[in-house]
Amino acid sequence: MKEVARMKSRLLATTTIIALAASACTTTMEDTDMATASGLPQTVEYDPEIPAATSIFAEASPLYMHAPQFDRVQDSEWQGIIEEAIAIQLAEVEAIANNPNPANMTNTLVAMERSGQVFSRAYSAFSQIVGANINDTIAAADEALAPQIAAMNDTIYLNPQLFQRVKAIYDNRAAMAMTPEDAMLLEVYYQNFVHRGALLGDEAQTELRDINERLSSLSTQISQRITTGQNQAAIVVDTREELSGLSDGQITSAAQLATERGHDGKYMIGVSNTSGVAMLSQLHDRDVRERLLMASLNRNQSGEAGTLDAIRETIALRNRRAQLFGEPTHANWQMYDRMVSDPQAAIKFMADMVPALRATQDREAAVLQARLEQDGHDFQLAAWDWPYYAEIVRQERYSLDNEEIKQYFEIDRVLEDGIFYMAGELYGLTFEKRSDIPVYHPDVSVYTVFHDGSPIALFYFDPMQRDSKRGGAWMSNFVEQSHLLGLRPVVTNTQNIAPPAPGEPRLATWDDVETMFHEFGHALHGIFADQQYPSLSGTNTARDWVEFPSQFHENFAALPEVLQRYARHHETGEVIPDELVQAINRAGRFNQGHGFGEIIAASLLDMEWHSIDPNQPAPTDIMGFEAAALERIGLRSDLVPPRYRTPYFRHIFEHGYDAGYYAYTWTEMLHHDAYSYVEENGGMTREMGDHIVATFLGQGHSKTYEQMFRDFTGRDPRVEPLLEARGLIPGETQPGGASGVL
Repeated sequence: MKEVARMKSRLLATTTIIALAASACTTTMEDTDMATASGLPQTVEYDPEIPAATSIFAEASPLYMHAPQFDRVQDSEWQGIIEEAIAIQLAEVEAIANNPNPANMTNTLVAMERSGQVFSRAYSAFSQIVGANINDTIAAADEALAPQIAAMNDTIYLNPQLFQRVKAIYDNRAAMAMTPEDAMLLEVYYQNFVHRGALLGDEAQTELRDINERLSSLSTQISQRITTGQNQAAIVVDTREELSGLSDGQITSAAQLATERGHDGKYMIGVSNTSGVAMLSQLHDRDVRERLLMASLNRNQSGEAGTLDAIRETIALRNRRAQLFGEPTHANWQMYDRMVSDPQAAIKFMADMVPALRATQDREAAVLQARLEQDGHDFQLAAWDWPYYAEIVRQERYSLDNEEIKQYFEIDRVLEDGIFYMAGELYGLTFEKRSDIPVYHPDVSVYTVFHDGSPIALFYFDPMQRDSKRGGAWMSNFVEQSHLLGLRPVVTNTQNIAPPAPGEPRLATWDDVETMFHEFGHALHGIFADQQYPSLSGTNTARDWVEFPSQFHENFAALPEVLQRYARHHETGEVIPDELVQAINRAGRFNQGHGFGEIIAASLLDMEWHSIDPNQPAPTDIMGFEAAALERIGLRSDLVPPRYRTPYFRHIFEHGYDAGYYAYTWTEMLHHDAYSYVEENGGMTREMGDHIVATFLGQGHSKTYEQMFRDFTGRDPRVEPLLEARGLIPGETQPGGASGVL
């Protein structure tokens, strides 16, 4: 399970109306054809004046495939650039709304798809800098812009003239000749307008604007404080002896971090974006383990990085918004466009797994308790002990040494000899590294992507952790593909792999490797986009579908023919030994009570927060509500904390995954079932790759999600492959289900 956050989630549903820069490339649909198809021809000339942009984003970038000109913008200029772009976007949409001609696809929906190009060019670049290279100037600009963008969204969606034009087309849709993608575009627009308040009365719309503007400010505030809290949660360790269990390289890095932060002669260990910290599995000193985990779990609860007040207000405002719409919960309001649109169905999907998962946690806890007692200890297993003793048992049962395995995963080799090889065998892609494209940080690499020899995309790769980058991993677009606008995709993958000590190679853990394949699955979803309209292109899909292509591609990381290409010792070049590969495979279902338990706990915690009756007062005691919710969920959260606790649950307070974190488990079900189809039908072949692209990877949101899955597998999704993979029911390689526990 990996974090993914598409940067445009900050724009709420603005992607439905924001198009990207026009270009001479690729075929476009003629306006006359669209007008004829609509049956509502234009009747008068209409040529409104739109303010001209003055920044470098006024026109499409002159760089290859319109790559952003990061070297042409000073930090202090971003706010003014985007404020100007907002004004232009609003003028463009106002002109569409005031068109005196009868509404048709061309002069309304297609016009909206063409609008917002200046804004999209600027904000897509700025968003990546906010996430991956923030500083005080950028942070201040982000905070100032957030409410302005929210107000822009509302001005568009609550424009009565504009909605009446969309509604007129929607009401006349049965009489119109439309392509399937036209029909989907119309459906998405209409749903989004209604969802954003177009049918509310004037008084309710006024309140809604205030709510949305305030929520956007709170989201930015929470996000920045989570980043600050993660940096502040690093613990100081006085002696090298207390770091026993860590490698020499890790200890050197800890000393370097301490020096950088003013603690010369000491050591510092940082926390991750999640509750767990990888080094907990290595540290012999129990007191250091406790300090480290508690620093992670208790962050963001007070001080300058405290998020509780902002979260309290966010929940109350979300509930009030649901009340305005007459919805029983925020989850009902939020899930309107999902593959799973009923909150109770999402809750039941996860809750049905809890009894088996709780039993697995109890069994695993008993095994770990026995193992620590075997070493002569008499303490009770605690949350900070679980990863440590699980790693001991893992090594004893599977001969799996994570530090040894890490030596075979040099980051650039994983990318170029592993991921790119997989993409070539499946899809006919090749990659050429470039040195002429400006980047926002020296860590970033850029590649031209070729399909059967023809250039189709640009791919940016930013793998390393740094203080200026928020936690997690994500994919986003600098340029969205669109035949209407003649644009090819420019995509980026961002991760947080721990940096090496000075002079040491950049090595990845197995979890990092899986994340690289995961994020590249998102990139492929963008690279193979083949849509007319930008708002239906590539990854512009529902939360509980967008994670499917990414999780699906994780499966290829451990495929032997791929693994042997990239898993080579960074010093000797030796291919990873078979015994280590077998250990990785055997350990794949190991420790599910912890690995799956933390995900389900976080997913159900999200639904608890967003299933509150909006007619009741919102909780004021955030941590008290969380404790009661975890008790109701029924998992061993005392030993296995949720993957994210409420104060640093960035997904649901900034990334747009509120009432949507279940999507990771839902799409895990989809990908396990879909990959079983790959295994049953020839595996990693070009024929299979073409089928993947033709049925879902290249389809964006041009079809329903259910139809795309059926097009690929020929059936509806099944939950059994997920349960087998997670060790919750017996499978062919799992007699009695025993391999699912420690």
